[in-house]
Amino acid sequence: MNRHQIKKAIIPAAGLGTRFLPATKAMPKEMLPIVDKPTIQYIVEEAVEAGIEDIIIVTGKGKRAIEDHFDHAFELEHLLLEKQKLEWLEMVRKSSKLANIHYIRQKEPLGLGHAIWCARKFIGEEPFAVLLGDDIVRADQPCIKQLADIFAQVNCSVVGVQEVPIDDISRYGVIDPLDREGSLYRVRTFVEKPPKEAAPSNLAIMGRYILTADIFDFLSRHEKGAGGEIQLTDAIQKLNERQTVYAYRFEGKRYDVGDKLGFITTTLEFALDNQELRAPLLHYLQQLLQAKKNVGK
Repeated sequence: MNRHQIKKAIIPAAGLGTRFLPATKAMPKEMLPIVDKPTIQYIVEEAVEAGIEDIIIVTGKGKRAIEDHFDHAFELEHLLLEKQKLEWLEMVRKSSKLANIHYIRQKEPLGLGHAIWCARKFIGEEPFAVLLGDDIVRADQPCIKQLADIFAQVNCSVVGVQEVPIDDISRYGVIDPLDREGSLYRVRTFVEKPPKEAAPSNLAIMGRYILTADIFDFLSRHEKGAGGEIQLTDAIQKLNERQTVYAYRFEGKRYDVGDKLGFITTTLEFALDNQELRAPLLHYLQQLLQAKKNVGK
């Protein structure tokens, strides 16, 4: 295998989903649908489109529905076949054919860095991708493929970034750029969730990474950072002190589905892109806006 090829990916999915309670009391937040597809399937499809063959999903207690979704549903498939619902049958089967999907459980909620560390034996010594489920990216070329192509050029870890409003910066890991060449940045420091007054830039890490296995040397220390958790950003900064870690401002539109407003607006935009839903949804929204205006008079 070409040592620059990225064939493995980690998708952390062990979070409690507290922003979506009570809906996530019994349903993993990763299974909340954007129109008719769970959010995690968008993430898996991006990895597959980038040529990744093996995916490990790091789960936690109450996440069995994720495993079921990417498994065969024999009774349902048989019923759809009997009723000649072939289009639906193909949609149901698609999720079970996407990739070789493996699972490991994060037994304690110790943070994103710990979740990545849990998958270390699956990764071995290979470079690998990390895709977080709170960010869906629509792009002509899959976001993680853009980063993999950069990795192939520089042979160093690469983190995906985009600009965010400065008032939102404290929600993200942030880079302090050293210099840049086009959309590629060398980074002085990576900072986890700085207050906006201390933020070194408005370039935020957007949940897409290509990392070398050297990152596990730092994650294995289990050093706690912001929020008392083991932070991936802190380990990336330590890796950056040993070997260059680049940041790449990727192309594409990023959708934040990690909070209620972002989830709702993403669902609306994706629904408006659906040919069957667009016209009736626009009609409904126009009626709703008019009704709200009339109430306000």
